[in-house]
Amino acid sequence: MKTKILNLIKDSLNQLKLSEQISDSQLAALKIESTKDRAHGDFATNAALILAKSLHQAPRQLAEQIVAHLNSIPQISKVEIAGPGFINFFINQDYICRQIEELQQDPRSGVALTANPQTIVVDYSAPNVAKEMAVHHIRSTVIGDACVRVLEFLGNKVIRANHIGDWGTQFGMLIAYLEKKENEQGQGLDLTDFEAFYREAKLCFDEDPKFADKARQYVVQLQGGDAYCYKMWQKLVKLTMDQNIKLYQRLDVTLTDRDTMGESLYNDMLPGIVADLQQQGLAVEDQGALVVYLPEYKNKDGEPLGNIVRKSDGGYLYTTTDLACIKYRIEKLHAQRILYFTDSRQAQHLHSTWKIAKLAGYIPEWVSVEHCPFGMMLGKDGKPFKTRTGGTVKLRELLDEAEQRVEHMLEERHSTLSGEQRAQVIHNIAIGAIKYADLSKNRNTDYIFDWDQMLSFEGNTAPYLQYAYSRICSIFRKTSLKTGAVVLSSPVEEELCAKLLAFSTAVNDVAQKSLPNILCTYLYELSGLFMHFYEHCPILKDEVSPELKASRLTLCATTAQVLKLGLSLLGIQVMEQM
Repeated sequence: MKTKILNLIKDSLNQLKLSEQISDSQLAALKIESTKDRAHGDFATNAALILAKSLHQAPRQLAEQIVAHLNSIPQISKVEIAGPGFINFFINQDYICRQIEELQQDPRSGVALTANPQTIVVDYSAPNVAKEMAVHHIRSTVIGDACVRVLEFLGNKVIRANHIGDWGTQFGMLIAYLEKKENEQGQGLDLTDFEAFYREAKLCFDEDPKFADKARQYVVQLQGGDAYCYKMWQKLVKLTMDQNIKLYQRLDVTLTDRDTMGESLYNDMLPGIVADLQQQGLAVEDQGALVVYLPEYKNKDGEPLGNIVRKSDGGYLYTTTDLACIKYRIEKLHAQRILYFTDSRQAQHLHSTWKIAKLAGYIPEWVSVEHCPFGMMLGKDGKPFKTRTGGTVKLRELLDEAEQRVEHMLEERHSTLSGEQRAQVIHNIAIGAIKYADLSKNRNTDYIFDWDQMLSFEGNTAPYLQYAYSRICSIFRKTSLKTGAVVLSSPVEEELCAKLLAFSTAVNDVAQKSLPNILCTYLYELSGLFMHFYEHCPILKDEVSPELKASRLTLCATTAQVLKLGLSLLGIQVMEQM
């Protein structure tokens, strides 16, 4: 509807012969917004205020001209001018009713496929090999996965890129220690505690000179393509990713082993990248190293910051790998848009790397490369989230505790659920609560991890939304009546309908801005409006006419459908009974 109204305004400007006096950027800036107070209409625009100055007119006078030349369409019942020149649009109620009926029959709940699908690479999660996933990995993983789901739902070709840390000098030490453990315990080694494995390997390296020599030798052999070292390295990668995939499945995250694209994937490209940067005059020698200097970035002395692409000993750094990575994604994967979900502290590294890539011609103008940063996960004390002893919280342990807490909640509520149904409800509430607590916050900010708040059945939480869905399902268990034509009999119903019809806008906003909290806020507001409707509009009571019962059941069914679909796009499951 917003697009239709915007086109009406543009047609009006054409009729007034004002379009040629308006720049393309001004036309692009015109917006149609949903109103907060429906007494002022369903949609509004400040187009007259934006354009008035360049057209040398008073905003209200321009608004009057625009309205006078608007083409009439059946969807709009009334247009009013408010204040200094806002234009308010009132949607025809019959049109709203038909739209809701269509929405209820549409499995996509009114969300159209994008007119211009893209190939989009999404870089997220990115754990390290031979280390267990910790709690700090959750932000990249769940935020990235929610955006992936939305982008795919809209019809884009999405390539998940799990850029794991699987290369570097530490692998000589790890291969040597894996060899030592297998010799001691046999080939059937079950490596479950990566933290202990890494710690013990480092201790061996520091205290045993022979082990350290072998570790250094294995680094050289691995980088030279030695078959034995490569096989042992592959074991380490597989042992790690097998554990990570189990965690992804437990988190209801869509990453699989097919999405693993580690740093090693680009290893063979690194010498060519450096040679190309040298040939283009971008990389210069400095004390034996090859460095790209960017005037846009300064060090503490105000001098251009140097980005080392090859060390004096011939080794490569993250910048070199990331340059190869982005070149690969554009040339081999044909990416038109690339999203990086990483810690906000990596911003300068990424932007300086992309600047080098653009100077080298690796990023064409038609490719959009976007950093989607996120803040830190903090405890109630405002400090980085840690265990009581100050250690790093393992992701596995966090999920265990969430399920234990939900189990305790069900016991306190004297839940009669049992068996597989009880286990599924525990899983859905626990995982949903953890994910939603993160997704509902603007990813650009830090957020406080609070068990009591995230597991609450009140406020903007997953349990509240899951309960709202199950409550609607309980209405249909009480009746054999069917849904029917929508008839709006109160402002409360009108508000609920307006919110239901705004679902498509929320989904598309997430795709454009990579901010899942937009969809979370929408679903929370929708649930609040439904609860208001439920309290003020009887559905199954005897005094309600059959026509109104059928209409209100349609509103219930459509709300449940949108809640279920919206939560599924966030990677959160619902239950018909809680």
